[in-house]
Amino acid sequence: MTTETTDTLVLLRELEPVVETNLNRHLATAKEWFPHEYVPWSQGSDFDGPLGGQAWEPSQSKLSEVARTSLIVNLLTEDNLPSYHHEIATLYGRDGAWGTWVHRWTAEEGRHGVAIRDYLLTTRAVDPIALERARMVHMETGFTADHPDVLGSLSYVSMQELATRVAHRNTGRISGDPICDALLAKVAADENLHMLFYRNLLMASFELVPNATMEAILRVVKSFQMPGHTIENFGRKSVQIAMAGIYDLRIHHDEVVMPVLRQLKVLERTGLSAEGERAREELVEVLGKLDAAASRFEEKRAANLARAAARAA
Repeated sequence: MTTETTDTLVLLRELEPVVETNLNRHLATAKEWFPHEYVPWSQGSDFDGPLGGQAWEPSQSKLSEVARTSLIVNLLTEDNLPSYHHEIATLYGRDGAWGTWVHRWTAEEGRHGVAIRDYLLTTRAVDPIALERARMVHMETGFTADHPDVLGSLSYVSMQELATRVAHRNTGRISGDPICDALLAKVAADENLHMLFYRNLLMASFELVPNATMEAILRVVKSFQMPGHTIENFGRKSVQIAMAGIYDLRIHHDEVVMPVLRQLKVLERTGLSAEGERAREELVEVLGKLDAAASRFEEKRAANLARAAARAA
């Protein structure tokens, strides 16, 4: 069997033709859209402060508490874009097709934060002072990739972009506001195209270095965290989001991890080395544990909802 290399420069060079092909596909497929068209500006008014407007208070929001929480988490996650750009630009480079993709991806992600913030502030869905303070705290923390190697990065973003798409889409659906739903559908469509780009590169990585790619996927599935996990009080917020069915372990297993693995035919691949086969066997075990944990969470949530219903009766 040919010795595999995980040297960064070698992998980047060998993957560059695939990057160029998928960059061109992305540019031909992506639909131009404008954030200002999805913000109900007529609902806006001045806030108190130098402009002498109306102070914010919770009753001004039409959204449920969990919808606001999910939107804030989504927005703060998008806000850390400078750190994400630094990470991928440092890893993938700024030249050639890789560099073109890095900057295009950054530009598309940038409008997500603009659109969501404008929507939240115009509709007075959040406390603007608390939101700005949370943004400052989160961005001062920054973001450091858990998987700073090429194969680990491609494995992570293939799943993370899909996870983000699902989170945005489900947030829109539970918001109860057709405008919010339409806005987040546009954001989710971008995230889906990003996922396809990265997943296709991961597919190509399997053809180049199958065993190292299998090991990278195992690492990511075992330790996956959403990029916003450094948000202040993220644990409490993520539980609230999970209890509402926006993003939970079952969704993560069924709608994120397994679809990516199926498309890559990870569990069906042949010709692996002993190390690659061991990684796949461990991956199967990890998936089984994730599925069991998802079932336990579903049971716990059902029990909590039943108790809440009984108290309300």
